[in-house]
Amino acid sequence: MQTLVLEEVRFVPAAFPPHRRTPVAGAEQRLHMTGLAVSEIPGFRLDDRELRRPGPSYTVPTLQSFRAELGQRPICLMVGMDAFQGIESWHRASDLPQLSHLVVILRPGWDSVPQDEALPQWLRGRRCSDPSELALVPAGKLIFQAVRPHDISGSQIRAMLARGESVHSMIPGVVEAYIEECGLYRNPIQRT
Repeated sequence: MQTLVLEEVRFVPAAFPPHRRTPVAGAEQRLHMTGLAVSEIPGFRLDDRELRRPGPSYTVPTLQSFRAELGQRPICLMVGMDAFQGIESWHRASDLPQLSHLVVILRPGWDSVPQDEALPQWLRGRRCSDPSELALVPAGKLIFQAVRPHDISGSQIRAMLARGESVHSMIPGVVEAYIEECGLYRNPIQRT
C-alpha cells in the first residue's frame, strides 16, 4: 500500500473459488476472518461483493463491479506470483488489462520475473517498473512488486493448524481465536 501509494486496499474473499478445492471454512467464515484481520489496519477494507454475487468467484466480474463503482480511478489487482503463473487459465483473463492494473507480488523464493516474451500475448508491452505510473491511467499496466519477506501462505497455515502446530506469529490473535472457537482446519483424526 505504501510503495504503490494506494488510497486503500480492499480484501475480497472468494465465495466459490474456481481454481481450488472447496475451502474447509465456509465463505461467511472466511469473510469474518478477513474482517477480523484487517479491521485495525488503516487503509485496509473488507469487501463482500463476491459473497453477494451468485456463481463462481471470477475476477473479471468483480473488477467490472469495481470499475462501475469507481469510474476512471486507477484500480490495481494484486496477485501472488504463484497465482500469476496460472493466469492464462482464468475466466476471461485477457480482459483484465482493460479493467485494472496487474500488480504481481513477489514473495520469498521468487527471485526472477518473466521476460516480456514469456508473458501471455495480452500482457506483453504493459510492464512498468515505477509504481507512480499506475496513478496516470485507470488500467492496463503490469508491475512486479517485491514485498518484505514473510515466507507464509494460507495453505501453509491451514496445514500447520491441521497438524496441531502453533500459528501464533503468522496470523492476528483475533483470527487465531476465531479459528479455535469454530474448530476450523483441525485434523478430524484424533491423535493418541
